[in-house]
Amino acid sequence: MTDSWVNETLYAAWGQRFRVSRELARVKSDFQDIMVFESETHGRVMLLDGVVQITEADEFVYQEMLAHVPLLAHGAAKRVLIIGAGDGGVLRRVLQHRTVEKAVMVEIDGEVIRLAKEHLPGIAGDAWSDPRAEVIVGDGIDYVRQAPAASFDAVIVDSTDPIGVGEVLFTDEFYANCARLLSGRGLVVNQCGVPFMQADELRETSLRRRKAFPDVFAYVAAVPTYVGGFMTLGWAAKDASLRQADAAEIRRRAKAAGILGATRYWTPEIHVGAFNLPPYIAEHLPA
Repeated sequence: MTDSWVNETLYAAWGQRFRVSRELARVKSDFQDIMVFESETHGRVMLLDGVVQITEADEFVYQEMLAHVPLLAHGAAKRVLIIGAGDGGVLRRVLQHRTVEKAVMVEIDGEVIRLAKEHLPGIAGDAWSDPRAEVIVGDGIDYVRQAPAASFDAVIVDSTDPIGVGEVLFTDEFYANCARLLSGRGLVVNQCGVPFMQADELRETSLRRRKAFPDVFAYVAAVPTYVGGFMTLGWAAKDASLRQADAAEIRRRAKAAGILGATRYWTPEIHVGAFNLPPYIAEHLPA
């Protein structure tokens, strides 16, 4: 038993802490402070600038909902762009879809990828070596700015909150470029925080997405590590019908994609239900 603790301060006046079994890495990259440690309750944990990004114990909730919901809502996504997600978990879930032909992942901080490969190998599994994967250490903003029009079917943004290195992924320019590089039924999803404590994040990013996409909404996931209740995942699509498929149709698509029965959180029913928002969350979306 150790008396070492990691304290995570959230929302200025609230936080959580983890008892540390063993510190595995502490690195200052060109972009942020990175720490990886073994916890007593959540397996291995990665923090960026003191904020928990992922834990081995509950990463499946976030990763499954961030990847499977947009891909199965689309139903025919072949080319997927992932921004951030340096731990490889989103890449792994995207590549579980046998219908996906290409997944491009752009992560600005190569140290996140290196440390995830070394200390959190189970999160990405074999995704790093999948021939359909292209992993780029670079600036996601520049990538979306230069990507050809209609070159992707879905964009998945797994970033920190809109401060520091992640701030540029929540701008009008970024969403406009996402709309341009997406195909006719394309969509983009990204984390929008815990609205019980971060309502401004959901409200403001939804207004920005509305400038570039006709269908703007959000869906929820209950990730234990992201304390404060439901976490919202922002949704922006060119086609509003993507949110309207029922559980039977989503199940059919999941079976065709090869992921039915291969998840721990996502199900067709959870998929549909995640868009049925509590009023305290829905009130922060554009009318």
